[in-house]
Amino acid sequence: MQYRKLGNTGLKISELSFGSWITFHNQADVDKTYDMMKAAFDAGVNFFDNAEAYALGKSEEIMGEAIKRLGWRRGSYLVSTKLYWGLHDTPLENNTLNRKYLLEGIAGSLQRMNLDYVDLLYCHRADSDTPIEETVWAMHNIIERGQALYWGTSEWEADQILEAIDIADRRNLHKPVVEQPVYNLFQRHRFAGNYHAVYKGKGYGSTTWSPLASGLLTGKYIDGVPEQSRAALPSMAWLKDELIDEAANERVRALLPLAKDMGATLAQFALAWCLQNKSVSSVLTGASRVEQVHENMKALQFVDKFTPDLMAEIDRITGA
Repeated sequence: MQYRKLGNTGLKISELSFGSWITFHNQADVDKTYDMMKAAFDAGVNFFDNAEAYALGKSEEIMGEAIKRLGWRRGSYLVSTKLYWGLHDTPLENNTLNRKYLLEGIAGSLQRMNLDYVDLLYCHRADSDTPIEETVWAMHNIIERGQALYWGTSEWEADQILEAIDIADRRNLHKPVVEQPVYNLFQRHRFAGNYHAVYKGKGYGSTTWSPLASGLLTGKYIDGVPEQSRAALPSMAWLKDELIDEAANERVRALLPLAKDMGATLAQFALAWCLQNKSVSSVLTGASRVEQVHENMKALQFVDKFTPDLMAEIDRITGA
């Protein structure tokens, strides 16, 4: 495992990390979660990602119980959570980044995870109804209270991130240091355009999610939806049309020979490709069983195999 600096912070984060979206509680109980987190940690992963909204808080509970069983020294790993959607459908607690919700939300997350603090706390989406200055102050106060060590954004527009940084700088507050954007061979928009001012100009870090495009870039959906796959879950029906899209799967089929020539699975190829972007601090992986963790970690051996000609061919196939 190699480690990269998380933006301009002093943190060194594993190039591959491990996230809980969809799988914890929905596909993995505490025992499976324990096995997968142990396998990831043993492979050198030191960052584990979660969110309040995942399985309506159950994902945090499962991760917290697994961490307790694993007995890791707290200084040896990073853990995150994210706030925005809330667990209760009220105007004060739903789809918001208001001060009241954020201060109460972090307290709930820490209780569910049985932690004194999280290393990273993300604003899971931007909130157009709450002034960014209010959110910046609340996140600053959370850090000052020791409930989080750093804060960041997820799926924010570049201008919103830059405004938050500017407010923090002018008020001498703890500023956001990391974005969690979608990023894969088919979705690159969060590193284009105005985002250059965020990553290059401000030295922002990034922990990217969906490197396999929700499983599309494994090739498993070329011939339809397999049983036990993510798209077969009733709760993920909204994703099915995207995963069986004929045009997208034609591009997947065209990428398969490139991965084969490298000696990688398509999933390993797609994960390793993400790490070609030096603005990527860490690539979040997911799994529903320990064997997938082991397979994902093998992607690291292919990171230095991407020649300029190969990158150009990938761009031609994907239409980048």
